[in-house]
Amino acid sequence: MAGLRSVLSGRSVAGQVFLLHVVIVLLLVVAAVVALVLQVRHDTTREARLRSLAVAETFASAPGTREALTAPDPTAVLQPRAEATRRLAQVDFVVVMNTDGIRYTHPKPDRIGGTFVGTIAPALAGRPVTEEITGTIGRLVQAVVPIRDPDGKVVGLVSAGITTEHVGGAANQQLPLVLSAAAAALALATGGAGLVSRRLLRQTHGLGPHEMTRMYEHHDAVLHAVREGVIILDDGGTLLLANDEAHRLLGLPADAEGRHVLDLGLDPGTAELLASGRVATDEVHLVGDRLLAINQRPTDRAGGPPGSVATLRDSTELRALSGRAETARERLNMLYDAGVGIGTSLDVTRTAEELTELAVPRFADFCTVDLFEAVLGGGQPDGAAALRRTALGGIRKDAPLYPVGEQIRFVASSPQGRSLADGRPVLEPRLGDAPGWRAQDFERAGQVVEYGIHSLITVPLRAGALVLGVVSFWRADQPEPFDADELALAEELVARAAVSIDNARRYTREHSMAVTLQRSLLPRTLPEQGALEIAFRYLPAQAGVGGDWFDVLPLSGARVALVVGDVVGHGLHAAATMGRLRTAVHNFTALDLPPDELITLLDELVGRIDQDEAEEGATAPVTGATCLYAVYDPVSRRCTVARAGHPPPALIRPDGRVEFPDVPAGPPLGLGGLPFETAELELEEGSRLVLYTDGLVEDRERDIDVGLELLREALSRAGESPEDTCRAVLEARRPARASDDIALIVARTRALTADQVAEWPVPSDPAAVAEVRAAVTRQLAQWGLDELAFTTELILSELVTNAIRYGSGPIHVRVLRDRNLICEVFDSSSTSPHLRYAAMTDEGGRGLFLVAQLAERWGTRYVPAGKVIWAEQPLP
Repeated sequence: MAGLRSVLSGRSVAGQVFLLHVVIVLLLVVAAVVALVLQVRHDTTREARLRSLAVAETFASAPGTREALTAPDPTAVLQPRAEATRRLAQVDFVVVMNTDGIRYTHPKPDRIGGTFVGTIAPALAGRPVTEEITGTIGRLVQAVVPIRDPDGKVVGLVSAGITTEHVGGAANQQLPLVLSAAAAALALATGGAGLVSRRLLRQTHGLGPHEMTRMYEHHDAVLHAVREGVIILDDGGTLLLANDEAHRLLGLPADAEGRHVLDLGLDPGTAELLASGRVATDEVHLVGDRLLAINQRPTDRAGGPPGSVATLRDSTELRALSGRAETARERLNMLYDAGVGIGTSLDVTRTAEELTELAVPRFADFCTVDLFEAVLGGGQPDGAAALRRTALGGIRKDAPLYPVGEQIRFVASSPQGRSLADGRPVLEPRLGDAPGWRAQDFERAGQVVEYGIHSLITVPLRAGALVLGVVSFWRADQPEPFDADELALAEELVARAAVSIDNARRYTREHSMAVTLQRSLLPRTLPEQGALEIAFRYLPAQAGVGGDWFDVLPLSGARVALVVGDVVGHGLHAAATMGRLRTAVHNFTALDLPPDELITLLDELVGRIDQDEAEEGATAPVTGATCLYAVYDPVSRRCTVARAGHPPPALIRPDGRVEFPDVPAGPPLGLGGLPFETAELELEEGSRLVLYTDGLVEDRERDIDVGLELLREALSRAGESPEDTCRAVLEARRPARASDDIALIVARTRALTADQVAEWPVPSDPAAVAEVRAAVTRQLAQWGLDELAFTTELILSELVTNAIRYGSGPIHVRVLRDRNLICEVFDSSSTSPHLRYAAMTDEGGRGLFLVAQLAERWGTRYVPAGKVIWAEQPLP
């Protein structure tokens, strides 16, 4: 009861809070009731306007209303309708009038024939009007709308009205309920305020504002007068309070209160301790040039708010001890940084440079790394060979040390020579007093000493039993010489770096082997052919050797095959698989197969490779290899293309338009069971066909569709020659660090003109052979190739005779004058002739043997209508 009286008295803080809370709730209740009344009035008027306007417009548009105006007695027709509408729509009146405002209808019949009370001018002008008036039945809202004839002329008016009290009755009935709810809310709020004030009364011990202010002033004076820093933080690490001494010791900004302790610029160790809230007793931290002993305790042990309070005491006399601790911590940090910062790449030189970057200036003023020549190339180190300065780091660039790239042979008496011979580190605290070191290079040694370098540690780079080189740490600006502790630290640093350098050496060796293998498997020069002008580029990935390849393969009939492929993955396995696939394409091309059939055979080969490797379990399968194979015929100017999971080719028309022809994609090689389709493209002479691998258009940062669009833009700006096209594409599309190989072929088409092709149909009659020989002789004479007339007659005689004897018609002969003279005999038979040796008693069998001796190359290819026997002779 005493507490309640104290609350109600208003003298205490709790009582004032209670009274203020009740007043605020009461004001909110009154405001809510007033707002409800105003809202009800607004909604009532709005509903009355809408209902009266809707009733008036509905009645004016109702069938028969306009016609009733012209009746002999409009009232007799309209009065019943108006009253029925009024009752149905729950309005107070529906009045129909003429354009002079004379009523035809009214709820009170005695007012029919009188003048309408209200505004009708806007309605006579064709616009509905709604107004609020106070009539004999009270405050009402009425609407007046026009009645129009078919020509749009206003012939009458309709007015509907309703009193607002009829509309807002339901809302007024809710007012007692609202008031009851407000009273209940007031009671609940008063009870809640009482509970809050009761708790506040207990926490403030019944003190009034004056007493609390005086107590705060006393506490504040004591807090800031003590010579010990005090910091209070909440459970989230936000600084709530810091006294003057804490500001001085920690160097806190003026606006520190309210900010997180991690954002105040404190050293990481002190900030972490304060933010964690953990218990600490006399924990020493170096803050600037002071040593602070920090004690920290939680504030919620005795029921207080969550958080922590810390006291800070200046303990500068412990500085020497803290300095040694800081040195030890710095060395541990350096060893940690060496573990994560050395060996980030598999490059020997870069790994050596990372060691020098770490050591300078944290450990030494200058650092040099000297490795055996063989190590740089990935080979085994030779202790008798010279070393090469691989990396040099220092606080300045003008030190008189051997520069990077210098070949060095250390004498046995030098510190480096002793380290290499014994495999142990050597400490020379005073270089000026070390005669064995001066024997290495007397003149340079004098320059080094004059420069100010006075102390040296050399450590051999050991990887198991191998010594890869030697690391030297030089000190100049720091006056203290290296000591035994620093010698141990240097040995640990170099040991960690030696592992990374040896890994880089091994990778360099394997990478060199893979690159050598890959280069031996890729074409070094392009074969001679006249159908295409070709330029190509091959860019290996920086991450390792890949499996991209390309080829240009001359075919019979002056045709040329282009192929690009990609084996997923990198390394020796991908390069070896690429070589197998490229060899297979060479072999399959010799069969002169259509592109889809050749890719089908390649798909079966990859499937068998996968199966064999899966059974052995040694390596992962190579499923995912892709290929694109195209054959261009300069006679018909048609190019047949098929692809297996490979990006589509690009085509640059002679007018500069860039297209990506629709070539059926097909599945990647190795899946098996799915057919491959071909697309036939007709290429104008001078068109450029662009084949490439996915490394050119796809990477981790963008989708292949974006890459294709960027390639289109690069091709549209390229020059006309294939070389210019290759250069423009790579300048625009080559990434800074390629993650995948890039193979690119640009082929500009040429066509054989009509004067380079001669064709003759051949009847199935042995007598026609003589006519063929005569026609060929005449054609060769026109071409100026009389020297080839005799051999060409013999070749065609044998081929045509075989076609007549063993083949079937129709038969025709075609002769092409390209880089070679090509003779072709077509027939509809699918049987292929074979070269054999005829016995002495055989009457035939020597024709193909004769053809093989006279021609440079000969063979058979199959076409949909039969086969072609061809032979090539070099032009004189």
